[in-house]
Amino acid sequence: MILKKKVNLSKSIAMENQEHKNPWTTLKSEKIYDSPWIGLTKHDVLNPSGNPGTYSVVHFKNMALGILPLDKDHNTWIVGQYRYPINQYSWEIPEGGGKWDVAPLDSAKRELLEETGITANKWTKIQELHLSNSASDEFGILYIAQDLSFGESEPEDDEQLEVRKLHFDELYKMVENGEITDSLTVVLVLKTKLMILENKI
Repeated sequence: MILKKKVNLSKSIAMENQEHKNPWTTLKSEKIYDSPWIGLTKHDVLNPSGNPGTYSVVHFKNMALGILPLDKDHNTWIVGQYRYPINQYSWEIPEGGGKWDVAPLDSAKRELLEETGITANKWTKIQELHLSNSASDEFGILYIAQDLSFGESEPEDDEQLEVRKLHFDELYKMVENGEITDSLTVVLVLKTKLMILENKI
């Protein structure tokens, strides 16, 4: 059931991939590490040239979800937190993980509420993406949330968050200037900018 949901979410990508034959041959696979969030598998392979090699792949057990809340005046809200893997502070859109057996939109609504206290009546899915397809299978979905209401945030116990309100144009400048490097944020902000210019928002 979980695999079926994953395939359905990226159906358009999968259909395109059917036109291309996989040039890799997997000889043996060994699970190296496993946690509730990720797994690491080492594959003994023959590469596209037919030569033997090793390809290690990180498997993500949740999908990545990113949300841009946008009010009628094009104000938005971003979240600041210290990111342990890169050892630096990061400003990002509200984002988090969703289980494969839960509807992505339901998980996105939960993440937005947890991190900002915001709920929204209008949701638009604007992008699906693979975040690092040379080394992992992490898959993400991006949303714009509109017609907003405001309450109290409910962060998880491993999150120390700072929420900041700013105009979308300022957020776009932060991306343009390289102040923001989070991939979900960069993609969602640039896609939203195009939609604004095309009068689709």
